[in-house]
Amino acid sequence: MDQKAAKISVTQRAIEQIKAMIAEGELRAGQRLPTERDLSADLGLSRSSMREAIRALTAMGVLEARHGAGVYVTQLAPSDLLETFGVVAEISRGATLVELLQIRRILEPAATSMAAARVTDAQLAVIHTHLEEMAASEQIEEFVAADLAFHRDVVAAAGNATLAAIIDGLSTRTFRARVWRGQKEKGVLSQMHLEHVRIYRALAARDPEAASAAAAVHVGEVENWLRENIADFE
Repeated sequence: MDQKAAKISVTQRAIEQIKAMIAEGELRAGQRLPTERDLSADLGLSRSSMREAIRALTAMGVLEARHGAGVYVTQLAPSDLLETFGVVAEISRGATLVELLQIRRILEPAATSMAAARVTDAQLAVIHTHLEEMAASEQIEEFVAADLAFHRDVVAAAGNATLAAIIDGLSTRTFRARVWRGQKEKGVLSQMHLEHVRIYRALAARDPEAASAAAAVHVGEVENWLRENIADFE
């Protein structure tokens, strides 16, 4: 093993040990980490490896460096911890982009079904405003922004923050594909608006099965379109 590989291996061990301390409750959300010197001594690792580990965990959203105050465990919110997942989705192209839509097609119908069972009248009212924004949109970018907000609020109504964070990453990262679709296909916005209306009606009826089916059809249409136009995203 060369020197660089050895350093990476030790740094990875430091990352795993800090993660284990958090998982086992030795370090809790919002708690300040021991100093770099103390932590490296306690874990039997070099300060340079510990420094690299802290940097990596900060990039992952697990730790937060506060100027002049030290390093703290974050609140470990799913939206922060899954941010790197969203970055992967953002830079994906071609077949990988299709795979991400396949994941969304699995998860979003389930989330929409959950939302139909739990959505409040106030949440429904907000979701309906996004439908109105879609109908009134004169620019494709405006339509897609309302589309994204619609899905974000529907999934939020399911009451599962981790599921919402995953789907939000998958949804927002397909922005490019949906904008391209709206520019390329005549009449597609009317079709997409109708698909969202069907989702809304199922939610308003508090019908989980209908909500799941409507969401599956909608995401499936996007996936099918992307498959047919995959060459534009290579």
